[in-house]
This record gives sequence, structure tokens and C-alpha cells, in this order.
Amino acid sequence: MLSRRSVRIKVMQLLYMLNRDEQLTPKDVVKLYKDGIWKAFELYLFQLYVLLKVAQYAEKDAEKRASKHLPTDEDKKFSPRLSQNDCTKSLANHTEFAKLAKKYKVSENIDEDHIKSLYNLFVDTPEYKEYLELESPDVKDHSKALLNLYRTLAASDLFSDMSEDRYTNWADDDSLVSGAMKKTLKAMPLEGKFYEEHEPSDETVLEFGEELLTKTCEEDAALFSDIEPTLKNWDADRVAILDMVMLKMALCELLHFPTIPTKVTLNEFVEISKTYSTDKSKEFINGILDRLMKELLDKGRIVKEGRGLQE
Repeated sequence: MLSRRSVRIKVMQLLYMLNRDEQLTPKDVVKLYKDGIWKAFELYLFQLYVLLKVAQYAEKDAEKRASKHLPTDEDKKFSPRLSQNDCTKSLANHTEFAKLAKKYKVSENIDEDHIKSLYNLFVDTPEYKEYLELESPDVKDHSKALLNLYRTLAASDLFSDMSEDRYTNWADDDSLVSGAMKKTLKAMPLEGKFYEEHEPSDETVLEFGEELLTKTCEEDAALFSDIEPTLKNWDADRVAILDMVMLKMALCELLHFPTIPTKVTLNEFVEISKTYSTDKSKEFINGILDRLMKELLDKGRIVKEGRGLQE
């Protein structure tokens, strides 16, 4: 699930913390990285678990409707099919998912009133009403209903607050987790270890992310000495701290990661700067990195493996 961009962002945030907190050491931030890299996966499990609980609330809705003294025609026709279908059951009865939910404690301290409120948000949607009116819904219909449920949840402040209260990484990992959730729901009914493709991979997390973090820390002074001469008309002390962190990371990537194309490195850090730094950072980062790349390529210091990787 974790893309290289999301890993770059996590590394950037940790290097910024290291710069601002004199009590932190490079060893500390590596530990924080290892601990935090799984948080996106935990957030994915949490949202999947909450969605399951909301879908299962249809059972209580059915009981409430059936107990009415004067049920409406809609009450009489109501079916808890959102809970009683092969897709939802495939998650509810998934032993390995239950173990993961327990391991990461995603099932703990979930407010039943919150589940009820989230379910009620979906009850009033035309998508849910259309789903309930289907004569003989098939697997695709059930999967689509759960996908519509997730879209309703994702658009609600309550669901966002529930995610943010537990996971400080929510804002950074939201789009990642959202993509993983939609992919999972479209693949229903679930079989086997469906969640494995969303776990952090060694290649992305260790070989790339952890190495980028440790190498940037180790080469901090050398990276700065390469960057400083390119800061024409700029005082290095006045460059935004986050911009300097990104420049060092990008330079480290250019010099020490031979399989990553130079254009990819340049584009990635320009894109990251748009979201995480100042309004002028995009042009600044782009200009400095472009100048650095040309100088280092001319000196033969950037060596990439594979045809076209330096372009």
C-alpha cells in the first residue's frame, strides 16, 4: 500500500523533527520510522473494521423496525441484507482479519453510538435505498453497496475524527488508505490473505525508505556542502528548513540510489513541496535541483543503472 512518495513524506517529516528537536538522534528517528511505517496499514485495518460494524448495524435496524407497534410499509419490506450477504460475511467470518484486528487493537473502544450515527448517514442515501429495492442482488450489487457505504463514511466528519483520534498519520495516509479500501471492497467476497498486498513491503520500507533516512542523516554535512554553492542570491540560513530537508533528501537520492531515474526524483520532490512547504517552494526546489543535477551529471557524480535513467 505504501508508495515511494508516501515513504519520502514520512522520511521528510522525521528529518524535520530531527532538525527541530535537539534531544532526538538519528537512531531515534530510524526507530520512529520503523514504528510509524505500519500505521497506514493499521489505519486501513481500522477503517475496514469500522465499515464492517456499520454494515452489521443493519441487523439492529431490522430488529428496531420489526418491534414497532405500527411499522410502515418500508419497515415491513426492510431487509438487513447489508449485513447478511456473502461480501460482508466474508469479512465478518475471516479468521485472519479478526486476528489482525485484535493484534493491532483496532476493535477496541469503538463507540456504539458512533457506529449507529454512521449507519444512519447511509440509511438516507439514495444508493442504500436503491440497493434495498433490488429484487435479487448478486455479489456485484453487495460489493457496490459496501463501496457506497465507504464513500459515505469517508465523506463524514465523524469517520474522519474517529480515524484522526487514533492515528496521527491520518491526514498524510488518507488517500493511500482510501485507495486500499476501495480495492478491497471491489474484490469482495474476500478470500485468503487479502490484506497482505497492503502491508509495507521490505523493498519499499527497508531498502528504500530506511536507507534514504539513514543515508541522508549520515551525509548531512556533505549534502549541504554540495547544495550551498547552488543557492545563488539565497542565504542558506534563510532557506526554509523543510525546503533544505527536501533538497538534501533529493540530492541523496540522486547520488546514492542508482535505480531511481533522475526525473522521478526531481518530479517527486517538486510535487511534495506543493503540499508540505511554502507557495514559492515549488519553483525554488525545482530550480535548485535542476541546477544541481546538471552540475553533478557533468562531473560524473550521478551514475544511474539502466538506459534512460539519467534523463
